[in-house]
Amino acid sequence: MLIVKGAGLRHDRPEMVDTSRGDVPAPPAEEPRGCLFALSQPPLMIFLTVIGSLLLMAALHDLLVL
Repeated sequence: MLIVKGAGLRHDRPEMVDTSRGDVPAPPAEEPRGCLFALSQPPLMIFLTVIGSLLLMAALHDLLVL
C-alpha cells in the first residue's frame, strides 16, 4: 500500500530480517551445474534433434508443398 503524505512517500512493508550467521562463511559446496551441463546430456540432445527436425520438415512442407 502506497501512502502519500506531504513530500515523502512511504511503502507499507515490514523491515528485512537479518538472517546472517555471523562472520563464518558457508563451507564450499559442490559447484552447481548449469544449463550447459543439462544440454550436454545425450537423451536431451536426441529429443531436441527429433523435435527440431519435425519442425523443419513442417516448415519446408508449408513453404514448398502448400
